[in-house]
Amino acid sequence: MSATKRVIPFESWPANPAAETRRPAPGPQPVPDTPRVPALRLAPLLGPTQPRRFVRVPTHAVGVHPEHREYPRATLNLPLRLRGTGGVPEEFPITLVTRDVSSTGVYFLCPRQLVVGASVELEIVLVSRPLGLGNVVMATMAHVCRTEPVAMPGWYGIAAAFDDVQFDRDDRIPPRYLKP
Repeated sequence: MSATKRVIPFESWPANPAAETRRPAPGPQPVPDTPRVPALRLAPLLGPTQPRRFVRVPTHAVGVHPEHREYPRATLNLPLRLRGTGGVPEEFPITLVTRDVSSTGVYFLCPRQLVVGASVELEIVLVSRPLGLGNVVMATMAHVCRTEPVAMPGWYGIAAAFDDVQFDRDDRIPPRYLKP
């Protein structure tokens, strides 16, 4: 973190403080001019060159990982399915659990080590309904940013950054709500 205002100068003190004592004037005092606040700058969240992402993780509801990063991480244990690595689909997709999620990436534990820079295909279940209807799944292509051994022998912590995000729901919209 860096500070933008490092030093704020105070008014210079008089050489002889006893000589310049002032009495407050009776009646209402003028309010000093407040500094102008710059106008808000509107910028699109996603441009044509940026991949699709979700803008914010609701960290107020789930807690924030105790780090000072550009995008806060939410400590969530969500089901994650590893569908393929390096462009090769898995014969049997591996079901894992996330440790934390941010708007730009995910950290999870995996039983095998993945190469840094490898592309992975992930599915993360964001909302799971008891009867199976209404599930919201995030399907994404990502690339591995970091791998590290963890306390569990034979397992590795994988940090992956999302390249493109798509959301899928398994419930159907009633036809009366569809535009003709």
